[in-house]
This record gives sequence, C-alpha cells and structure tokens, in this order.
Amino acid sequence: MDDKYQYVDTLAKLSAAIADLHTESPPEAVLPSDLSLEHARANLLRHLPAAGRGIEKVIKHLREDIAPGFNASSRSSNYFGFVTGGITPAASLADNLVTAYDQNVQVHLPKETIATEVEDRTLSLLCELLKLEPAQWPHRTFTTGATASNVLGLACGREHIITEAAAARGDTTTSVGEIGIFEAMHRAGLDKIQILTTVPHSSLSKAASLIGMGRASVKLIGVGGSSHKFDIPRLKKFLEAPGTASIVAISAAEVNTGLFATSGLHEMEEIRKLCDMYGAWIHVDGAFGIMGRALTSGPYDKIIRCCEGLDLADSITGDGHKLLNVPYDCGFFLSRHREIASRVFRNPNAAYLSTGVDADTILSPLNVGIENSRRLRALPVYASLVAYGSEGYRDMLERQITLSRGIAQFVLDSEEFELLPTFSGDNEEILGNIYIVVLFRAKDQGLNKELVDRIKATRRIYVSGTAWDGRPACRFAVSNWMANVARDLPIIKQVLGEVVAGWKAGNGA
Repeated sequence: MDDKYQYVDTLAKLSAAIADLHTESPPEAVLPSDLSLEHARANLLRHLPAAGRGIEKVIKHLREDIAPGFNASSRSSNYFGFVTGGITPAASLADNLVTAYDQNVQVHLPKETIATEVEDRTLSLLCELLKLEPAQWPHRTFTTGATASNVLGLACGREHIITEAAAARGDTTTSVGEIGIFEAMHRAGLDKIQILTTVPHSSLSKAASLIGMGRASVKLIGVGGSSHKFDIPRLKKFLEAPGTASIVAISAAEVNTGLFATSGLHEMEEIRKLCDMYGAWIHVDGAFGIMGRALTSGPYDKIIRCCEGLDLADSITGDGHKLLNVPYDCGFFLSRHREIASRVFRNPNAAYLSTGVDADTILSPLNVGIENSRRLRALPVYASLVAYGSEGYRDMLERQITLSRGIAQFVLDSEEFELLPTFSGDNEEILGNIYIVVLFRAKDQGLNKELVDRIKATRRIYVSGTAWDGRPACRFAVSNWMANVARDLPIIKQVLGEVVAGWKAGNGA
C-alpha cells in the first residue's frame, strides 16, 4: 500500500477506536477492580518485541488489556480526587488533532502555520472568560500545569524585585537572567528574598526550590484561627525588612478547603498599595480559584467577592486540566510585564529559531516560557471555549458548586460527620463559603482513620485523603464538567451511609 494511504488507513482505525470509546457509557466503577488491575499488570509487555505487532493488535491490546487498569477519572462525574476535571467532547476531539498534526508551536512562523496564532487567540479568549482585559496581560503562555506556571511566576517576580532594588541604587542593567541570582542580589544590595503567603499549595515551595530561592524562603503570614487569610500588619512588617526583596503569593483558592486568601477588592487594593510601596511582586496561584471570576450573581456572591481585585496582581497561574476540563498537561500563565519575559526566558544564540518578524507581533512561546518544544496545548482549550462559551462554562461551574454545597449540607445535617474548618453563622452563610471543595471528617475517630479507604473500597466514588489540625480528613473536589446534582448527590449520600452502617456493624454498634 502507498505510504500516504497507509497513514490515512491507520488514522482512520485510530479515529474509529477513539469514537467507540466516547460512545461507550461512562463506567459505573470509578476505580478498577483488583482483577482488572492484575489483568493489566500481567499483560504489560516485559520485553521489546523484535517484530512489531501492528496497529490493529496494538489497539486491541490497549483497549482490552491496558485500559481496564486505569481509573475512570475523566470519564466519571463521581471522581472527586485531586481537583481533576474531565475532558469535554470538544477538547477530546481537538487533542487528537493536536497529535495528528504535531505542530511546532514554540516558534512563531506565520507563513508556515497558524499554531502560535491559535495559542495567542486562545489565551485572549481565556482572559475574556476570566474577566481580564487581554491587552493588560501581554505575557501569556500555556504550561504543563499550575506547578510550571508557579515556576514562571516566581521567576518573573524574582527578576522584577531584584531589578527594582538595583534601580534604587542607580543600576538599571541588573538581570538575574543574565548574571545569575548571587551576583544580581549583590549588585542590588540584597541579603535575602522572601515569598510571603498563606497556606500555599506545595508546588509553590517546589517552584521556589527550582529557581534557587529555596523552600525556606516561603513565609506563612496568615491570621491566627484563619490561616488562609493575610495578616496585613504582619505583611507590612515583613515587606519593610531592610535588605530584603519580597514576592507576595495569594492563594485563590486554598487546596484543602477551597477558601480564598482575600475576601474583596478593598483587601486586594491594600495589598497592592503595600507591594508598590516596597517594590514587591504579587503572584496569584489561581489553579482552580481563578475560575470563580466566571461567575455572575445569585448564591455565589461570596465567591465573586473573593475573586475581586485578583486582576491587580502582576502574574496569575491557572490549571486548564482542572475547571477548564481539558486533558492533562495544560496550565496557563498570565503576566502584566511583557518586558520581563524576554529577560528571563529568552533563548539566546540559536539562529535557526529566529522568526524573522518584528518584536511587536506574537512572541515565540520558547522565549516566554520554560520549554523549547512542546505540543499545541492551546487547541483543546480553544475548542472547548468555542464550543461552550462563557455561559457554558459558567453553567458547568455553577453545577459543580451546587453539588459541593449539597455534599456540605449533607455533612452539616449528619450526626456522623463534621464539616471542616469550623465556620460560624447559619447554614446559608456557611454554605456560601463552599466553592468546589468539601473537607470533612467522621466524628468517630476509629472510623475517621479508615474513612477514605472505606469510601474508595466501594469503587463507586473516589475521594482524596488529607489532614486537618493534625488529624485525618476526607476531601471532595468537584470539578468534572458532567457534575449533576440530581444524579450524583444520591450516590454520594448512599455510599457515605453504607460506610457508616458497615463500620457500626463491624464494631458492634
């Protein structure tokens, strides 16, 4: 067969296999059975075959042997672990096109492909969804996820605060990207750099380690009793420390509880004023909280207020594979400071990567982010944004919040569980704090130690285990686009009820 037609034939077979997968009913079991896991492990090839098996046998092998060993995180609305969104049909289609066309998106080549234009336009549409003026966020790019985006945010922040300190001493040429952090700090007269935050995601410390600031540079300055909130007087005290440059990292929202670090525009304006006074950089880790800006009104006023003023930040991190519900390997990064991008991420001395176009057009992604090569992550986001629009995404988020609040209401009404953290006020006020995360524990300490494992053992819903105040806790993270209160909440209530009943029966209660 001619090579061209062989490729087309292969692509057709793959497309048919993928189409079959999407037309199948979502699996009832969120987690694979022990037998499925054993089958998948037993059928993994131990050695590379001398002669390939061919595409048809590989498709059969993947579907019948390997896939049964995966959990159904993207295909089930009852997977509530790790803030893992599903994959919308539009995003799934586009992701397969990304693989089929395999574009080099890292170099802007407008006469050869529109790949970089697709990415730039997608990021502009995303800004609109988040009620951010695209022109005010000229440094924007896609990453592997929020962790990589936090690396970008801290790297840009580090460049900015050291440059500001150096400029105050009359040196306008100092750049960490050019001379390194040690020499740059020396020229700027700095003794240390600090990251001031409240209950950060672990990826913030990892990012600090990766860019040479160190995990110890992360300082927690939360209010006693409400650790997710900023203690503003302490923030000011840390910012004015002599010989010190600062990045203020704002969590929107905190991963364990879904609570936001700020509660309104006034608070963000106060933080912005302090940071401007002391030459600090504001970075928002909005892995999933930033999507709260897509909400409009109604019972979501508390969340809307918590998202007000986040546009005053210097940089923002987001995760596409969370509430955007696109495939894994997709985060995004937005910054107001385009000039810093090239100072930190410019790929020097590689003539073959030159675009030959002026600097005022679309920047080559390799000069504004980490990777020199990557897939066209933008296309699934573009397809999904176009397919569902702002109203569609708002509907998805409202359904997710409604389900989360339904779970929280069940916990509040239950004699067996307690909602965490402890909120004051009536039920309506308490539920108003719930975004997409529900943290709770069993009141019986014996059951609490086994709660997560017992829930997962049912294989009907998946939750993640965590800790709160030094004790085990359980967390629901509702982030799948298929969330449906009428269908999903009864299953959750039934499973939790059966877990309690099973515990009592086994312990003579």
